[in-house]
Amino acid sequence: MELRRFIVELGMGADLHGQDVTKASQRAIKDAVSRCCLCGLIDIFDFKHPNEMHINLKVACPSPEKVDREKLKSAVPFGQVNLELVEGGMVTQGLNLPLLGEGDRIVVAIASITVLVDVEAHPIKLGAK
Repeated sequence: MELRRFIVELGMGADLHGQDVTKASQRAIKDAVSRCCLCGLIDIFDFKHPNEMHINLKVACPSPEKVDREKLKSAVPFGQVNLELVEGGMVTQGLNLPLLGEGDRIVVAIASITVLVDVEAHPIKLGAK
């Protein structure tokens, strides 16, 4: 298998009232995913299904041990997802509004998504469709 990178995208997400690190991380992933248009990859590689792509997902957040890993992986719509969690992100002063969540801290997470293709298994196809 020879994996080659084709797309790297970044995203930021926050939980403004609940101090939920998983929610902030999911939002960071969705932010990054929202800027990834894979039409070029689909057009030039012979994918039977987009799940044949490989996705390296790296999330930096406060207290990564509290994150629900499966929820983060499911935030990526397709591909074989490899998740790496690292300490990072930010916690900052927010506003305590009990109707919206517990606490007065804002939790911020950062995500990077790298899309890789196995170029041995998926030869480039150029020309007419």
